[in-house]
Amino acid sequence: MIKWGIIGCGNVTEVKSGPAFNKVKDSQLVAVMRRDAALAEDYARRHKVPKFYTDASALINDSDINAVYIATPPGNHAEYAIMAIKAGKPVYIEKPMAVSYEECDKINKAANKYKVPVFVAYYRRALPGFLKVKEFIDNGLLGKVRFVQLQLFKAPSEDEQAGKLSWRVDPTISGGGHFFDLASHQLDYLDFLFGPIQKTNSFALNQAANYKAEDYVSAEFLFPGNIAGTGTWCFSVSSGSERDSIEIFGENGAIKFSTFSFEPIVLTIKSSRQEFVNERPQHVQYYLIKQIVEALTGKGSAISTGITGARTSKVMDEIVKEYYGRN
Repeated sequence: MIKWGIIGCGNVTEVKSGPAFNKVKDSQLVAVMRRDAALAEDYARRHKVPKFYTDASALINDSDINAVYIATPPGNHAEYAIMAIKAGKPVYIEKPMAVSYEECDKINKAANKYKVPVFVAYYRRALPGFLKVKEFIDNGLLGKVRFVQLQLFKAPSEDEQAGKLSWRVDPTISGGGHFFDLASHQLDYLDFLFGPIQKTNSFALNQAANYKAEDYVSAEFLFPGNIAGTGTWCFSVSSGSERDSIEIFGENGAIKFSTFSFEPIVLTIKSSRQEFVNERPQHVQYYLIKQIVEALTGKGSAISTGITGARTSKVMDEIVKEYYGRN
């Protein structure tokens, strides 16, 4: 039985992940931790979790817990992950894996030293609709894949326009702006489809001046097999101009789908057009958590690891390095 402790039981754990730990076979959520004792106790009561803590090290060192899910903002991921790894406990880390590739590398080096597995919450690698897209490509329906076009446009929130900023646009906590929070899912999924990105060309800007992080990013990238890609991310458009699409073009046709809105998958082969449902599960992390539990109990393997998660962080660092003056 994999007995989980959650560090950071915030919004992401309410529906997306937290309840799934008790719904997966051979898995149980034993304890949660949040610095605010009242909020930690409230979460434990509502989700029927036996224990709650306000100190991460106390949760990690609880002998009833043998795996740790780190769901804090990224600024704490490396610290808590390495602490859990040194305690010999496998870790499942929210995405992005850390604020930088350098911190991801530290986590992976610790995991290698202490022989402890690391997994990252890039759960689209395990979702049925996204696996259907991969199936279409792997079965050769598009023929040879030529290129990918990615667009994600979002309007700024009222809070952002009023100067009430969340940690998601504080690079010291998140690694960058919304690009790091949202594009990480997209870039990781494309890594899953086509392999590690080999080369990037990019620039990042701040156009709306709602915060200091980048709010516009444009990038070109190259996958193995000479598959080209372009991505445009803008987080300051009007509400009527929002867009969420990935299009994959091959010699025989194209696939179009969304990353976050779960629109139907559109497959076009020559003059034939078909739509396929891309259902959003109640708990979107369920399928990946199931894989992780199977991996930890020797019954299978998991598709999103510290190695793959670090690759995505490395690509994002490369894309925004000029904006932040990073090496």
